[in-house]
Amino acid sequence: MAAETTAIIHSSHDINKLSYEIFSILESKFLFGYDDPNTVVAATPPKTPGRFPSPLSAGKVRILSIDAGTGVLAAVALARLEASLAKQCRNPDARIADFFDIAAGSGSGGVLTAMLFTRSASGRPLFSAGDALRFIMKNRRKLSSAGRKGVFRRSGGIFRRLFGESTLRDTIKPVLIPCYDLSTGSPFVFSRADAVEADAFDFSIREVCAATCSEKARLVMRSVEGRTRIDAVGGGVVMRNPTAMAITHVLNNTVEFPFAAGVEDLLVVSLGNGAEDTGPPAAAKLLKIAGDAAAEMVDQAVAMAFRQSRLTNYVRIEANCPASGGKSPPPPPPLRAVEEMLLSQRSVDSVLFRGRKVLEKTNGDRLEWFCGELIAEHDRRKGSSIPTVLIKPTLMSRTSSATNTTTSTVAST
Repeated sequence: MAAETTAIIHSSHDINKLSYEIFSILESKFLFGYDDPNTVVAATPPKTPGRFPSPLSAGKVRILSIDAGTGVLAAVALARLEASLAKQCRNPDARIADFFDIAAGSGSGGVLTAMLFTRSASGRPLFSAGDALRFIMKNRRKLSSAGRKGVFRRSGGIFRRLFGESTLRDTIKPVLIPCYDLSTGSPFVFSRADAVEADAFDFSIREVCAATCSEKARLVMRSVEGRTRIDAVGGGVVMRNPTAMAITHVLNNTVEFPFAAGVEDLLVVSLGNGAEDTGPPAAAKLLKIAGDAAAEMVDQAVAMAFRQSRLTNYVRIEANCPASGGKSPPPPPPLRAVEEMLLSQRSVDSVLFRGRKVLEKTNGDRLEWFCGELIAEHDRRKGSSIPTVLIKPTLMSRTSSATNTTTSTVAST
């Protein structure tokens, strides 16, 4: 127990260190002089070498960020958002990946990211958001027991059945999925951009998902060609809320996002995963508290970075899940009841050092509004000759059609 507590303390220290580093980046790039009208801030950042001047018609980079956690709230929100997008654009085959330029997910959020952004044999996303929601509802206990019962064995398990031999290069859009590398004592981010650049950073999607979920056990994994070794524990341990990571990636990636010069050039939705008390052991609960606090700090720092645009360019969806009273998680209620309970909760606006304000609009209301913004940006691009995003090309998938399973897999997984 003493060794476990010591490990938790070290992990909490790493979380605080990482949070400080993230906030320092945000502070130096966007927050300095926040309240001083004579100081240049986020709206006019220093020009970055290689960054093109942002034309008025370049549009906004659309960022999806998904927290670690149970996965239920994020999956519900994504299913609602995708259904609204399909209805408003009058295309029943519309998918989340069609309306976002980059996705970041940690823990269960990484699994959702992989499900919605991995390419199938047809070239379309492997799963719909509805498929992902059904998978999360059926497997949330397995996901919360990461590393146990052989769920994430390299030779099989639920992730092999979902993704086959697909790798990071087989994702449709840029993705960012973190874990913590015990061998280097630092966070490691699985990135499509890195995988396209070098074979040494291309990993199988099934092992990426296992690594970011494995908060209760370590997972030793290697890149597809075997040169890069990662001794991984879960992404939620060090980066429960990956929003700041996604924003800094976009603003510093001049190759794929040449016109994103500041937060005013972004359209971000950050999906929390709800607060749920499942009665873990005391040491594990301490780690969860530290992770939740770090996620909250990231949310508040990002909201402050967006200044007055935080209600238009940045949307955070968070809710409270039913508490279990310190006992094992109860059987999940009917899906429709879960959706209604989570989406009917009133949303909050967070600003660093200024607390949280409960808004009049519910989570469902804000998702509907954000859907309209995504549709508007999607339509704007149809009539623009200036590309907002220049995705790095990759070779045709090395895998055969048999490796990319169909959505029917979810029903039996």
